[in-house]
Amino acid sequence: MKSKTDRALLALMAVALAALPFVASGYVIYVVNLLMVFVVLALGLHIVIGETGQFALSHAAFYGVGIYTAGLINNLWHPPFFVSIVAGGLLAALLGYVIGALALRMRDIYLALSTFAFGEAMQWVFLNWQSVTNGSNGFRISPATLFGYELVSDIKAYPFVVAIAALLLWITVALSRSQLGSAFRAVRESDVAAQAMGVNVNAIKRTAFTLSAAYAGIAGGMYTTFASFIHPESLGFQTTILILTMVVVGGIGSVRGAIAGAIGFGLISELLRQALSFQEIIYGVILMGFMMFAPKGLFASREARRRAPPPAAPLPARRDAHGGAAKPSQRSAA
Repeated sequence: MKSKTDRALLALMAVALAALPFVASGYVIYVVNLLMVFVVLALGLHIVIGETGQFALSHAAFYGVGIYTAGLINNLWHPPFFVSIVAGGLLAALLGYVIGALALRMRDIYLALSTFAFGEAMQWVFLNWQSVTNGSNGFRISPATLFGYELVSDIKAYPFVVAIAALLLWITVALSRSQLGSAFRAVRESDVAAQAMGVNVNAIKRTAFTLSAAYAGIAGGMYTTFASFIHPESLGFQTTILILTMVVVGGIGSVRGAIAGAIGFGLISELLRQALSFQEIIYGVILMGFMMFAPKGLFASREARRRAPPPAAPLPARRDAHGGAAKPSQRSAA
């Protein structure tokens, strides 16, 4: 994200986000808060899938860990909201490190299945650990606070949610340009080649998985700053598929693609809120279509075309001894 177009778009987005509280309704502010959460979730999945090439299906589980951790801390101790968010991110990261150390020994479909199983197991925990999560009755979250000031409305939480999303976007871009980002991409291209270059492949995979889980946990903490209720049903495979669709359709390996996918599909999910039974079908059809016809997604394909070298100029026609164009047989003989 370093072209003039990118900088212009970021500046335009910053101006729009700054002006939004003065012109938008409370519902619009709520939707934008939710979109910022989706952006962070998509950036986290981008690190493990787009940068490192590890197909993990457990993002909703770490998101749930962040929500319940931050929510419980808010309910019990009412600390400044950033303490709850950091705690949610740290616990999700710790769990991600442990699960990553086990699951990342596998590859491809086996990795996908093992992380899917972990996600399903965590949803079962959310549904059945009554004393902590209140189970299927749902979990009520006390308003987030900042030194005694309660963020009791979407608009009060808005600047903090946007600031956290912007900070994590900056970290993601910086990470992508760093030596660690280069190691991520080396592992994505080939484990064997990366190892031959001296990259500790297992450590790099665990690092990516841990960072991805931390992003999801922080996104869960962000959610508690403006939401007052969470139900375990919203933390299942459907949410993982939604986030995966954001990253794949936006463009695997593209930060701008992850952002565009998060905003686009975040809006679609809000529009389809009254048709929950059809959401998985719609996301599945879209995901299958892109994996078949544009497997690198919208922005990754566009970037590949932009980076492709221009077509070579045609060779000038050869001339014979009399100044005329040489015949094909004469050219081959030449």
